[in-house]
Amino acid sequence: MDRLVNTVRPYAWGSLTALPELLGQEPTGEPQAELWMGAHPGDPSRADRGDGPRRLDELIAADPEGELGAASTARFGPRLPFLFKVLAAGLPLSIQAHPTLDQARAGFAAENALGLPLDASERSYRDANHKPEMVCALGEFEGLCGFRRPADAAALMAALAVPALKPLIELLSVEETGNTEDGGDAEAEALRGALATVLTMDDATAERAVRETVAALAGTDPDGEHAPYARIAEDFPDDRGVIVGMLLNHVRLRAGEALYLGAGVPHAYLSGVCVELQANSDNVLRAGLTPKHIDVPELLKVVLFEPGAPEVVRPVPVPATPGEQLYPVPIDEFRLSRFELDGVEREVDGRTPQILLCTEGAVRLTAADGAVLDLARGQSAFLPATGATTRLSGTGSTLFRATVTV
Repeated sequence: MDRLVNTVRPYAWGSLTALPELLGQEPTGEPQAELWMGAHPGDPSRADRGDGPRRLDELIAADPEGELGAASTARFGPRLPFLFKVLAAGLPLSIQAHPTLDQARAGFAAENALGLPLDASERSYRDANHKPEMVCALGEFEGLCGFRRPADAAALMAALAVPALKPLIELLSVEETGNTEDGGDAEAEALRGALATVLTMDDATAERAVRETVAALAGTDPDGEHAPYARIAEDFPDDRGVIVGMLLNHVRLRAGEALYLGAGVPHAYLSGVCVELQANSDNVLRAGLTPKHIDVPELLKVVLFEPGAPEVVRPVPVPATPGEQLYPVPIDEFRLSRFELDGVEREVDGRTPQILLCTEGAVRLTAADGAVLDLARGQSAFLPATGATTRLSGTGSTLFRATVTV
């Protein structure tokens, strides 16, 4: 077992207090957005095995099968296939979507061929991997996820009585079951057309549309359907993402509820703290609420234009592991589960590599050889795939488990 030393990323949208509170530290006065746990080369965790702190990605590279196990290495290659985070949103994150594996490989190769440095601001692809992800709320958590039905988005916009939004409302006013003349899906094409229109309109037209929309949102009911979009407008009064956001569903999670976001699903996290588990990638295509690069043609290739309400994921018991509650996902590269410990000792098997994170109380990990590692709130541990069972104990404690399925 390795206690992990993790890096906090200080993005501008981060909360000033949430991560310091979780980690038992004093706030720095600067936003603290993401706590990274894993072996992504951008900010790998570090572990000390008696010879000083070493990067987790380097430890794994030195002995992939010893750290990850033969099954994970054969299935996913000689690297940890997931990245685990705690995310603390004080302001909305950018509206974004992530590529499929094939899109990521092609996009990464294309940007490499252009000679773009990996840290170039105009890059969309920083690696050749896809980035499906799951977020699980640690308290009340708000976000935007997936497209509204076009007619619903049209009604939301029409209620604002903003002249500059009329072309979008006309585009979005289609029947749910309608088809285009060439047999395409009318709803998908309406959403594609609306997103492309917002992102490609000239600056003067966009400035007027955003200004009118922000003014109209300011006069809406603070408890009504427009409320989340009005709050976005307060934080981003000059951003086209104010309009893009109204194409998306608003979702509110309670503690313990989760969302799974596959490739192409547009989303933005608005406020709150969550754990996030994702494939080991940092590829992002942005669509608004950001000063960063927006590659419109690439975004339109990646985004999945499928309307519908997001599905909230709730944990289910794991019969083979008493006390474990699993958040089901349709992929094998990551597996998220939770233990609510209340004085009864539990066990996790060691056939796969895993990261354990304590988010409430304190948890004691006891290895098969009797070694003990205590985790306080906000602390995490890496368990190599030794095949040995680890015992978990605590009272009033919550432990999240990130691993893989093989």
